[in-house]
Amino acid sequence: MTSFESLIRAVPDFPKPGVTFRDITPLLADGAAFARCIDAMAEPWLGSDVQAVCGVESRGFIFAAAIAQKLGAGFVPLRKPGKLPPPVMHADYQLEYGTDRLEARVDTLRQGERVLLVDDVLATGGTLGAARNLLGQLGADLVGASVVIELLALQGRALWPESVPLHAVLHY
Repeated sequence: MTSFESLIRAVPDFPKPGVTFRDITPLLADGAAFARCIDAMAEPWLGSDVQAVCGVESRGFIFAAAIAQKLGAGFVPLRKPGKLPPPVMHADYQLEYGTDRLEARVDTLRQGERVLLVDDVLATGGTLGAARNLLGQLGADLVGASVVIELLALQGRALWPESVPLHAVLHY
């Protein structure tokens, strides 16, 4: 158990009945704990020549930008629909409680660029799967993914290819 686990608050029945939301706000508000979390998320990728860190909107941005700085890499946002000027590529996905889409500008990454994918939570695997597909469309070389929280009961890791490293700091 990491020292910042106590700063993750479980909120039952949010955003809809039956869903337990993991509130990371207290973790983000504690500077020392947030720094330890970033270190833990970045550690497996130190020295791996990551060129860009791709963060999933919106909470993934918070972690991805900090990890990019730590790794000396660029930050690339994977956005919700309608947030980026065209031309964009997109990938659709299922959420625990609905559907959504991720978009990225077609000129954001170079062919073969080594990227790390970052998000806050791995739940059903739909978001990370869509992000992985989107990065593939863009020609990126995905070196792995890092998340703060993995919700084990939802078995999202089962949708992730075993050949691509996936690091979760906390498991619930």
